Amino acid sequence: MSLDFYEGKKVVVTGGASFIGSHLVDKLVALKAKVVVIDNLSSGSLKNLSESINKIQFFKEDLEYIKLEKLVEILKGSEIVFHLAANHGGRGYISTHPADVLSILSIDHHVFEASVIANVEKVVYASSACVYPTSLQKEETDYLLKEEDANPFDLDKFHAADLEYGWAKFMGEIQLISFIKQYGLKGSSLRFVTVYGPRENETHSIIALIYKAFERMDPYVIWGDGNQSRDYTYVSDIVHGMLLAGEKINDGTPINLGTEKRHKIRHIAEKIFEIINWRPKEIIFDKSKPVGVYSRALSIERARRLLGWEPKYSIEQGLKETIEWYFSTHERKGFINEKLLLERSYT
Repeated sequence: MSLDFYEGKKVVVTGGASFIGSHLVDKLVALKAKVVVIDNLSSGSLKNLSESINKIQFFKEDLEYIKLEKLVEILKGSEIVFHLAANHGGRGYISTHPADVLSILSIDHHVFEASVIANVEKVVYASSACVYPTSLQKEETDYLLKEEDANPFDLDKFHAADLEYGWAKFMGEIQLISFIKQYGLKGSSLRFVTVYGPRENETHSIIALIYKAFERMDPYVIWGDGNQSRDYTYVSDIVHGMLLAGEKINDGTPINLGTEKRHKIRHIAEKIFEIINWRPKEIIFDKSKPVGVYSRALSIERARRLLGWEPKYSIEQGLKETIEWYFSTHERKGFINEKLLLERSYT
């Protein structure tokens, strides 16, 4: 990435007070971009922007309901929009809020339409590995999901996605390509897979596991049989990939961002116990809870080829930094609040 590419550019980050969004904002500020953040603070927090809040413009707006004229006014003069705003959460949340997550469809359309009217050059869209057919992820496998397994340019083939959230994100990719075709908007879609790191909330698996260890939960409960595996990607690596895409990709091409490595949930828990030097006397596997697909990991060959991107963080390094953040910013309550595992709001 050119160190000076973002310098002086007006860049908008929707969902910029969220977990991933706030890390992106901090990096853009460091690169001397002129940053505008739009967020309704439904799951994000101004605390996430403490490093940058005095160096950005912030608009508290709900992109599902904002008037088009107002959004256009905010976006005017912007060269790039990083679009992360969405109603989303971990597996427990998206499994129990199917109607809520489908608001993504209208949010995306509003942002793309306003970007065209405001003459924004490019939109970088935060998509998800949930766009991939669940049939490819039902059992333990070495297969790495490839972008062509969910091709938004080919609408003649049959397709399947992971729950309503996966469908909404796939439609977001299709919408972006449609605006590129019809109006000449530029952009790209980045498919994130199980992102973790500081500022994430407890609806996501790694933070949930850390939270339970932080509270010394014993018996310690792991959702599912513990053998379901994921490709865990540290947030700083995701931000780097997004910045590269903002510089290099224009035609709507979807690109995976992952590590090509699988880690079982039970093994992640063991790593957490080792890092904090504590272990429960008993571990319970709760198979009644939603766990999603059994095995998921992404091929990053396209990211290597088009972006020159590779993940830098090992799972051990990422876990240590995430645990350090969680332990230094939370107060032990002595019990588990189950609502935190299912609801994404800070309030």
